[in-house]
Amino acid sequence: MRISVYIILMVNSALISGCATTSDSSKPGVKNSVNAPSAWSALLTETLEPPESWTRNFNDPKLSALIEEGQRNNLDLRSVVANMDKAWLMAEKAGAALLPQANLSAGRSQSGTVDSGTSTSSVDIGLQVDWEVDLWGRIRSSTDASIAQAEATEADYIFAKHSLSANIVKSYLKLIEAKLQAQLTEENVAILEKTMRITEVKYANGLLTGQDMAVNRANLASASEQLIATEGAKREAARALEVLLGRYPDASLDIPDKLPELPSPPPAGLPSSVLERRPDIISAERQVAAAFAATDQAKAAQLPSLALSTSLGGSSESLSNVLSPSNIAWQLGSSLLVPVFDGGGREIDVKIANIEQQQAIDAYRQSALTAFSEVEQTLDNGLDLTRRVEALKEAYLQSKEALRIANIRYQEGENELLETLQIQQQMMSAKSSLLSARRSQLEQQVNLYLALGGDW
Repeated sequence: MRISVYIILMVNSALISGCATTSDSSKPGVKNSVNAPSAWSALLTETLEPPESWTRNFNDPKLSALIEEGQRNNLDLRSVVANMDKAWLMAEKAGAALLPQANLSAGRSQSGTVDSGTSTSSVDIGLQVDWEVDLWGRIRSSTDASIAQAEATEADYIFAKHSLSANIVKSYLKLIEAKLQAQLTEENVAILEKTMRITEVKYANGLLTGQDMAVNRANLASASEQLIATEGAKREAARALEVLLGRYPDASLDIPDKLPELPSPPPAGLPSSVLERRPDIISAERQVAAAFAATDQAKAAQLPSLALSTSLGGSSESLSNVLSPSNIAWQLGSSLLVPVFDGGGREIDVKIANIEQQQAIDAYRQSALTAFSEVEQTLDNGLDLTRRVEALKEAYLQSKEALRIANIRYQEGENELLETLQIQQQMMSAKSSLLSARRSQLEQQVNLYLALGGDW
């Protein structure tokens, strides 16, 4: 009996190994489906290895601590992590179909007739093993598709992590700017209040007109209103950052009084390296691989399937005898299922898989084009911001010098109050614009980190 079982198993194993095929989820290089530009904005002469974390380039320990806190506590990121974990479990479950499925059963029954008043009992123990032979790689293709989907989900998690870090940095910068803008407005209000006191004294002595008084009061009221607005903007920015960190939004976050220094401008890198680094591009490429595997799965479903099964069981009136060789029975079988007619359902599945495969390729191409556009546009914005900052620096320095001269001339009676106040407001406006431009420069750097896939 044992020899017969072994012979049957060996024959079936030889048949399985001879007919089985495997699928390749990596498929043709979709990276070559996008024509990269021959001229890149800043081609590298050598490949640079990225640092561990791009956020460290800002050299701000407070910012680094906030990013770590956000990555631990942000609820949206936790949801993405859960999706990733679920995708990998589904891939593991899909791979389990490649292995035999074994089930152990045990039961006891008692039967008899009403008239006789007697009964008999029976104890049954059995082992059932079933295995679908993956002749054409259908199950393997399903497993490959699940693995590729899990890899895409993992890339989505990395992208979400990068995006969260970028949003924390941007919110942090906006909060610092709002705080500095509020301080600047407070300074302006203090200057206008001091000017107002001088104006009142001169007006009482008949040295100024009612028009001068009205202009000064109007400027002071406008500055006071602006201070209320900037204080509100500061609280709003604080709450937005606290939500990203997973904190209660009570606008109590303590932040520095100075923007971080602008990191050194990074190289753009080669287009191919952008495709390899960006998590969203990696996710799109893995979706293409999953689509190819799903197409293989749909094609293999049109072919015959072979299943093997075996069972071993014992039955006896008592538990002690159930494993006796005389009470044990075995069975070994195989079944071949050949699709004959299904109304064209399997063929339609193949057509649908081909359409979804093309959709995945087109989505990858669009993601690549979007990546190129983001890098080019962000680099262009960086150049514009550099020129803007230089112009605003000059505007601020010149208006500051103009205000110094205007104050001297006003004290000597050579300037009117209205002219002096106008120059003062011009100087404060230039300082405020310069502060906003510097914050925009830092944000542009963050956008460039994301466009290049994080580090460089």
